[in-house]
Amino acid sequence: MLHPIFEVLGYTLGYALYRQTRSRAGGILEDDQHWLILAAAAIGALLGSRILALLEQAPRLHLTWRLLLLPGGKTVVGGLLGGWIGVGLIKRFRAIHSPTGDLFAVPLCLGIAIGRIGCFLTGLADGTYGIPTVRPWGVNFGDGVARHPTQLYEILFLIALAVILQRYNQRLHPEGATFHLFLAAYLSWRLLIDFIKPQPLIYGLNLIQWACVAGLLALLPDLMRLCCIHPSAIRSTE
Repeated sequence: MLHPIFEVLGYTLGYALYRQTRSRAGGILEDDQHWLILAAAAIGALLGSRILALLEQAPRLHLTWRLLLLPGGKTVVGGLLGGWIGVGLIKRFRAIHSPTGDLFAVPLCLGIAIGRIGCFLTGLADGTYGIPTVRPWGVNFGDGVARHPTQLYEILFLIALAVILQRYNQRLHPEGATFHLFLAAYLSWRLLIDFIKPQPLIYGLNLIQWACVAGLLALLPDLMRLCCIHPSAIRSTE
């Protein structure tokens, strides 16, 4: 029961921080476009998180299709990639050219970090723990085996990332860069941290890691474009 509580708390506080940030910074879209973007992000995130979870659990066929109906069975990586794809599609369909993700970056750090508290407290049933370790900070999740508390590692990473992105936001930077940096950083983190998670491998990586590789490759052109923007072309957000 703890996991859904912290999951909802993460959604709630993350959205509250987004609204506060948007009211302070000012929206760059009309209200109807704003709500359209939010709807596309939410639908894409739900579909992406469930589909990737479905594929991840595919070897256990008796559980697979229930993932679409039960509250559990979601992945953060799938949700982020699905939301990104959903927003990209609706922006292309509605000819919206303005970057829209920057205000989501720090709230997403907050929301995911709070959700990971629920993952940690749920223990073995959540499936997000690490491999056994002899390190003194290893955690026994109830089976007598000390394991890497990868949920706690991720919380610390997200706190550090939120601080870095918040400071980056206070500097002059290209529009869209904050969200792209957030997504690239999180996908890179998951690509690395999942090496110490006991998940089945496909050619040396688990399915989440392959999704991270695909996402990073898809991000690469945008990151290169943002890096090539001349400082004189950056619009001040002050």
